[in-house]
Amino acid sequence: MITLLDDYAIHQTPEPVSRPATSDRNFYDRWFFSGFADDGRFMFEVGLGLYPHRRVMDVHVSMLVEGVQHCFYGSRRAPLERTEMKVGPFVLEVEQPMRMQRLRLEDAASGLACELRFTARSAPGEEPPSRLYDEDRLLMHTTRFVQFGRWDGELRIDGRCLPVASAMGVRDRSWGIRPVGEPDGGAPGMLQRAPVVYWAWVPLNFGDRCTQFNTFEDPRGRATQLAAVVQPAHADPALIPSGQDPGQREMHDPALRVRWKPGTRHPQGGSIKMRDADGANWSIELQPMATLLTKGLGYQHPEWGHGRWKGELALGHERLCLAELDALRHDHVHVHQLVRAHLRAPDGEQTGVGILETMCFGPHAPSGFAGFLDGAPERSGA
Repeated sequence: MITLLDDYAIHQTPEPVSRPATSDRNFYDRWFFSGFADDGRFMFEVGLGLYPHRRVMDVHVSMLVEGVQHCFYGSRRAPLERTEMKVGPFVLEVEQPMRMQRLRLEDAASGLACELRFTARSAPGEEPPSRLYDEDRLLMHTTRFVQFGRWDGELRIDGRCLPVASAMGVRDRSWGIRPVGEPDGGAPGMLQRAPVVYWAWVPLNFGDRCTQFNTFEDPRGRATQLAAVVQPAHADPALIPSGQDPGQREMHDPALRVRWKPGTRHPQGGSIKMRDADGANWSIELQPMATLLTKGLGYQHPEWGHGRWKGELALGHERLCLAELDALRHDHVHVHQLVRAHLRAPDGEQTGVGILETMCFGPHAPSGFAGFLDGAPERSGA
């Protein structure tokens, strides 16, 4: 089907844009946004996903205030027009590509609403591609970029208005193939037999620069994907260069050590060490201020998981209070933490704020995890 985007010179295959190059049922295209007050008063995250071969578009919105995570969920039949990024009362608008996006929600049933504009502070930084096989079947092959920015607007929860003014944030865009939706039939695949994963993702905003770290590790703690960068932040989005920022610096030998809260798989702190091209040492100390369950963004959610068919239009909501939940339940292990970050670099020290994402299922020797969902021992570190 021909759509509006076919009027641009963006084609990568002989097919129209509406037809992905692969027929894999799990092809997806996804937007993710995160914003937070630097004093930890609030945190919000939004994910919008399109799964064209599953004919689904879904959205997840979470607002974390005073220890309570307020969640809005929406799912619809995927629109044929790719420029239509709307699910029920939620709308995403790309006002200026790579520079400015706008999010709007007005949902009476959940009591949640927002009017938010993201303005970029950095160029988009491409991460290494993620690949995962189940024997000879490709389960995951994705591209993702990360971009730092600031937020302006407001959040509303049950009529209470929370102004958002120059709040730091980060967004990412990813696309490709990943396990989503209802599981395949037939013989169980790897993720059903042995769903072992260790993932950490740490985007951090500082005054005039940003840092990004990500890794997948195997059960022995060996990195199967590892990258860290430092890139400039720009006060004026007009100064952001197109493409990769020439000021971006690839870091060497990055390593994350997580201090796990005993009896859980949630961090209670951590540190990153890395070297620049000149061999100088950099270090970042991480101190959590708030914890958000990615269940509220669809991950491992028993009802509102990514890419599931729920009919022509379905809306839902719930409230989560981490202090009242079992931290070792499988859908409560994967978390995003708002962290205070202290950077020690060769040219001085800075304090910043950002996200520490961790997801650890199964054994991970450096963390002291031996089973699928055992908690951290009293003394642990990864």
